[in-house]
Amino acid sequence: MIDRYTLPEMGRIWALENKFRKWLDIEIAAAEAMSELGEIPAEAAKIIREKADFDVARIEEIEAVTNHDVIAFLTCVAEYVGEDSKYVHLGMTSSDVGDTALCLLMKEAGEHLLERIKVLRDKLAAKAKEYKYTPMIGRTHGIHAEPMTFGMKMLLWLAETDRNIARLEKAIEIISIGKLSGAVGTYANINPAVEDRVCAKLGLKPASIATQVVQRDRHADYMSTIAVIGATLEKMSTELRNLQRTDIREAEEFFGKGQKGSSAMPHKRNPITNERISGLARVLRGNALAALENVALWHERDISHSSVERVIVPDSTILLDYMLHLMNRVIDNLLVYPDAMLENLNKTRGLIYSGRLLLALVDKGILRERAYELVQRNAMQVWATKQEFLDLLLDDGDVMALISEEELRGLFDYRWYLRHVDMIFSRFGL
Repeated sequence: MIDRYTLPEMGRIWALENKFRKWLDIEIAAAEAMSELGEIPAEAAKIIREKADFDVARIEEIEAVTNHDVIAFLTCVAEYVGEDSKYVHLGMTSSDVGDTALCLLMKEAGEHLLERIKVLRDKLAAKAKEYKYTPMIGRTHGIHAEPMTFGMKMLLWLAETDRNIARLEKAIEIISIGKLSGAVGTYANINPAVEDRVCAKLGLKPASIATQVVQRDRHADYMSTIAVIGATLEKMSTELRNLQRTDIREAEEFFGKGQKGSSAMPHKRNPITNERISGLARVLRGNALAALENVALWHERDISHSSVERVIVPDSTILLDYMLHLMNRVIDNLLVYPDAMLENLNKTRGLIYSGRLLLALVDKGILRERAYELVQRNAMQVWATKQEFLDLLLDDGDVMALISEEELRGLFDYRWYLRHVDMIFSRFGL
């Protein structure tokens, strides 16, 4: 389905044109830094700045012969620069360019994802406020537990989204690293000051130490963060899929005019968007595992990570961008049914008040074990006979010997469970 959704910004980030542009920016910045340090002629750096360019088709043509992308790129650039191309890539190795550029691209993609996830945060905040006091049943193990509000469910997701924003900001910081230290990170053929100047110009920090490559724990951290964000989206989509089930139907994703749910059953309104989000989160986790496998390389570098990253890094950032787009659309158009929530809250004939009754009986002075026995024996009768919990309790002499009818009836009020909702929301300024 991704091919039916245009991703102009993220697509531009991972286009070959942008990658080679980053490579060129690094090479020009390095030449200018060397010029400022008196290591190459100032005029050469000026010519490189003015003339250096590339053509993607030409690079691919050269690479078909060289079987080396950076050499193909440098050969193409040299065709534009001429004689002074001898100062391009001076003292550098391929990874000085490729790794620094990849960090730039991951930083750029991460910042775009950050914008997208902040939009989701705002939408969740709006829904949380809208349904702040909308009562619904909370469920544990899939079984009715105690009352809560639908707004609290949205607020829970907002809190997790806030953590994901913080995680992504940190991941972007960790990946925003540059490296121009030569074949094994010793600066044998390049002045460390060149690295400092290039990184400063590009908005990166120089790696404090590197081998031939930037160390891949940084990339694994970034990819793991993307997978965690995907897991949050899966958590949201899985819950919404459950709430859309026919026997619950408290909320559902929007079903558009003309949309079809089944080729065989015209009545179907399936949660296909949330199912798509749930499924795609698995891909992000798989890619994160591949990134973790990339951390261990032979000695100062091998190339086993490179082919993997060419797939997983663009794919995961594009995929998460798409998933965030879908979830923003789902939350925006979410159909919520408060009446169904209230109906379901009362579905167990008052059993959801068993915990409050337990505490009330303990408060009367009896042992918790005895109180639990009194409450549970009546609760089990509700499951067996489908009678009202309150009616069974009113007929139980052991219970009524401990509590008045007025007190007992007063316990059966869902609003008591929601008395701290304002306090919880205030933690988020809502």
